[in-house]
Order: sequence, then structure tokens, then C-alpha cells
Amino acid sequence: MATKIFVFGSIGGQLRAAFGKLATLHGKNAFSLAIVTGNLFAEDQDDDELKAFLDGQIPITCPTYFTVGTTALPQPVIDRIEADEEVAPNLHYLAKRSVTKTSEGVRIVTLGGLLDLNIVAGQSKDQVQPYHTESDAKTLRGANHADILLTAMWPADVWKNSPKAKEMDLSSVTSSSSSSIAELCAALKPRYHLAMSPDAFYFEREPFYPESTGEDEKGISLTRFISLAAWGNSAKAKSMYAFTLNRDAIITPPPGSTITPFFRPRRSSPKRSVDQAGFSRFSHGHENDRRPRKRQRERSPPPGPDRCFFCLSNPNLPTHMVACIADETYLATAKGPLPSSNTFRDRGVGFPCHLIITPLTHAPTLGTAAMAEEDAERTFREMTRFRESLQTMVAEKSKHKLGAVTWEISRLRNIHVHWQFLPVPADMALKGTVESGFRVLAKDLQLGDFVVKEFETANSVEGDYLRVWIWADEGEGGRKLEKSLLLQFDENVRFDLQFPRKVMAKLLGLEDRVVWRDVEQEENEEKADVAAFREAFKPWDFTLG
Repeated sequence: MATKIFVFGSIGGQLRAAFGKLATLHGKNAFSLAIVTGNLFAEDQDDDELKAFLDGQIPITCPTYFTVGTTALPQPVIDRIEADEEVAPNLHYLAKRSVTKTSEGVRIVTLGGLLDLNIVAGQSKDQVQPYHTESDAKTLRGANHADILLTAMWPADVWKNSPKAKEMDLSSVTSSSSSSIAELCAALKPRYHLAMSPDAFYFEREPFYPESTGEDEKGISLTRFISLAAWGNSAKAKSMYAFTLNRDAIITPPPGSTITPFFRPRRSSPKRSVDQAGFSRFSHGHENDRRPRKRQRERSPPPGPDRCFFCLSNPNLPTHMVACIADETYLATAKGPLPSSNTFRDRGVGFPCHLIITPLTHAPTLGTAAMAEEDAERTFREMTRFRESLQTMVAEKSKHKLGAVTWEISRLRNIHVHWQFLPVPADMALKGTVESGFRVLAKDLQLGDFVVKEFETANSVEGDYLRVWIWADEGEGGRKLEKSLLLQFDENVRFDLQFPRKVMAKLLGLEDRVVWRDVEQEENEEKADVAAFREAFKPWDFTLG
């Protein structure tokens, strides 16, 4: 079934007139959904009209989606959003920073509001105010793709390579556009990018495609950028638009289309050989075995970035636990940390210091089966930089009484790859106690043997595995240890994801904290731990530079 979509420019509080027009057009066209770009409401919104709208007295004849534009939402609207109530019948609020798959199957990535450069510490903390940060835009890159990208601001340089743009006066947007949104658009390659027009003009750019298209069975990623004038503008510029969302592969760019104005080539994963292609999350690693197999029950698809526990684009993610965000990865404190705030206090670390190092890209592993090689290597290097910075921090803060353990469980059926970092008494690492702990439990569970293996690149190992970095440094003239262990296992093994935590709980005498849900903290405790960590980590936090 075709997905017919109707788009408004800023309505600016003219609710009765605009939705009356939508009702007329919907009766003739049967739209699947409607989207409002920019400001649905006005700063001086008529109270009576707003009440009638929220109470359903002004009919909204098809599912309609909106986000915050450049002006604040009226308080009655904010109250309903914060109470998690329906704003109005058939009206849906897309959080300011969000990834949403609508009931009609349309994937919308949203970044509302204007860029506020005064906020430098990560993401904006609310989802209703008309501003966003550079980190808000950066984290949404992890959404990977979108049918529609909805923003209040224009992406910088979108007018480049455009014959249409040369015929228009775009001075009002060239100085107020956003390079962060340009990078977001380049990363997501949405089918449509919708934005509001700051003045009374309409602009539909020629479709554009990545600089390097390569050979892709999915076709060319074609983006159409459209900016509508405000409803009822005096210049009578176009303020409404309708289109049918087409998901068919585009093999040849349509006439008039151009190369991307953002000059960000698509990074294609290298072609895999026939043997490599046979190894997937659904294969059993026996490429030469052609015997028919019993049909297994089909697994439900894994959560996308909008529902992933580790994706910053998930609107329900507890962002107060995010400590710092780099170019490819971010660092957050662990929910239900294994150590408590007192575990290492006598060694100079008065917070749990159980950290999660996570790529912004939503991928199950760092392997080329899940990420382009260049992206994987860049991500691996930055994760390693975080790990080494954390190791140095715990050593310095503890006067070298603490070392560290970091682990990664890599499986093709993972949801989102990440590393977990944990301090450990330096003696325990240097004397081999930590290594023995991992080896003994692996043997008891008949998982196989760990081998010592250095990891210099993201793709040092193929298949499913657990890797563990053990590190300690007693300082000048003292003992040093930096060892990495590898345990490979068949993808059909029901590997216990809590295996590393159980090892560390036993070694640290924290068996009563092995189940993270049993030691989950209150939000105020989590915020306090993040604040303490940020303060301690400042000298080594390369994201502040």
C-alpha cells in the first residue's frame, strides 16, 4: 500500500484554518499521515482556539506528527506531553530529539529547535524547549537511516550545486544554517529532509545522492530537501506539499539530480567473498554443509536505535548517565554498577567507576559484517583512547593501587556492541589473579580456553568471542602489566552475558551485587556518580579539548 504523506509549513497557531484545509484535501486524497514543519503553535496563541484544538473540537482527519520549532510550545501542550498524554486526537508529538517508526511504518528522525552554542556539555536535557545542542545532532547519527529527517534549521551548504538555489535569495538561511545538521543528513541519507523556511519562500532542492555510489544492490541513496513557507504567508509562497513515499530501489538518478552538497562519500563495506557471505547471524558456520535443515522459528527483529538500550537516539535513554561524547563513541556510567561508591574509596576513587564505552553507530559488533571497515577502525581507535584514558585516571587517582579490567562480548546476534570498564586492585591484576579468575570459570562452564592475543585493529578476530584487557601500572620503577585475553566460542553457544561480571564479582567479594537490577540506584545517586566521575576524569577527558 502506498504511503501518501501531506506536509505543512509552519502553521503558527492558525489551527482551525489549516486543519480545515487538511480535512478537505484528505477527503480527496486519503493521506496516510501528515507532518507539520516548524511551529504548529504561535507565541501569542489564541487560548480559546487552542483549547478547542486540544479537546478535539477542531478535527484532525489523519494521523499528524509535529515537533518543537523555533518558538516555545504553549504550556497546556507541554503539560500533556510531560504527562505522557495524548496531545489531541490524532495528533502525535515527536520529541525534539527522536527516532520514531510511525504506525504507518514511516521512520522519522527529528531534531527540533535552534542550535544553542552556549550549551557545551552534551545533550540538551529536555524534549520540549526550542533549542538543541551539537551533541543532540551528533548522537542522532547513530540512527543510521531515515525515511524522513525533520529539522527546524537548514543544513549548511544544502544550496551548493543547486541551479535552483542560484535563482533565489537565500541570505536568510545561509547565515543561520547548521553544519551539524548537514553532517546528520549526510550520515542518515534520508529519502526526504523537511525543514521550515525562515522567510516567506518555498525551496525544493534538486534531489542529491552521495559522491561515491559504488555498487549497491539497494540502489542509490537519494535525498530530497524541501522547505515550505509558513501557512497563510503574505507572499502566497507554497506552504503545503504532498508526496508518496517510495521505498523502491533507485538505480539511476532522476534527471536534474546532483551530487551531494555535503561532499560526504558513502563508506561502503568491502565486498565479502562467498565464504564470508555465508557467515551471518542466521548461519551455523558450516558453509559447505548443504543438507536441508529443519525450519526454525523465525526470530523477531532486534530493536532499532529508537528502542536500543545503548543508542543515544533512543528518546527513553537515561541521558543523565552519559558522561562525555566524542566523535564516534560516548562514555556513560553503568546502571546497577558492580562496585558501590565505597568499594574503592580507600584507594582514592569515591564513585563506582563502572563505565560503558559505546559506539554511536548502532551495530552488533565492530566487525566488517556489521560496520564499514573504515568506520570500525575509527571507532575502535576512539574506544581504545577512552579505555587508556580511564586506566590512567584510576592509576593516578589511586596512587597506582588500582589497575583496570575492560571486556567486550562480540556476537553477531548482539544488539549494540560496547565495552565495560572496571577498576581492580593492582596486585590482583599483577599477580595473575584476574586472569586465573576468567580462565577457571571458563573451564568450569566448559567454554574452552582463553588465549593471549593482542588487539591492534577492530577486526583482529572473526566470529563470536569474549575479549578481556587486564592492565596495571605501579608507576615509575614498579611492575607493569598490559595483557589481552581472547575466548572464542561457537555462535550457537548460549553464552552468559553476565560471565565477566560474575568473575569480577567473585574476585572483588561483591557476589551480592552480581545482579545489576538488585543494586540499581535512584536517579539522584546516578547523577551524583556521573558528576563525581566527570570531575575526576577532567584531566584525561579528550572530548573537552
